[in-house]
Amino acid sequence: MLERAEVDKVAHLARLSLTDSEAEQFTTQLGDILDYFEQLSELDVADVEPTMRAIDVSNITRTDALSPYADRASILACAPEQEDDYFKVPKIMGES
Repeated sequence: MLERAEVDKVAHLARLSLTDSEAEQFTTQLGDILDYFEQLSELDVADVEPTMRAIDVSNITRTDALSPYADRASILACAPEQEDDYFKVPKIMGES
């Protein structure tokens, strides 16, 4: 069983300010979660292959197709600064 002092300690470490009623509620809820994990740890999963998801998921996005943009000058005209045929951006690395 999870103790209120343990919830208070976790809240302190997480920099959370809990009211008394929230701390009591979390004590019960976190205790239930830990009990469930204890039940799960009793399962024999030696022959179960590790997975990231319970079901197979495939990516349904389209494949990228690269193609040049015909009106490059109009895109560069929208840039606040440009240098030759490129956008000019502030340097963010290597400055003192």
